[in-house]
Amino acid sequence: MLQQQIVREIAPMEDKPLLCPNAQPDMEGSRIIGVIGGTVGTAKGVAFLNEHLAASDELLCGAAPARPTEVFRFAAHCEEWACRHYDGTKCHLATRLVQIMPIVTNILPTCLVRSQCRWFEQEGKPACIRCPQVMTEGYQPSEDFLRAALGEILPSGARENIARA
Repeated sequence: MLQQQIVREIAPMEDKPLLCPNAQPDMEGSRIIGVIGGTVGTAKGVAFLNEHLAASDELLCGAAPARPTEVFRFAAHCEEWACRHYDGTKCHLATRLVQIMPIVTNILPTCLVRSQCRWFEQEGKPACIRCPQVMTEGYQPSEDFLRAALGEILPSGARENIARA
């Protein structure tokens, strides 16, 4: 905790651009932080990279015929007010992930963006130990994941409609 306080004193939060660890490939500063395991339609989780990899057109096109978000996990500059999960002070998606989703690892996963990650800055280790199960696109997301992502209790039939979208 003392280390975080020292970092904040040296680099105040306003000067430290935070990153969204579940971004879209076309967002400002987008980079690939992980590869989705499994196959399209049966994704199994994220394997995080050990080195920075820019979201280049070549890599994004290489994901075809799948969409890049079905193959890669991206981080990019947090868009704050442009994002429906942000309320001016925090990311409600990160909060809901910690409150709703199960823990998938007991150790902090490898992460190249942790020092700038909005989720880690806000929620700490509890966000990190759930993060590997977060995939931007999923064909059969769990009820818990849908509740966390959408921020609401799903009405009957909503899961099927979202899965078809």
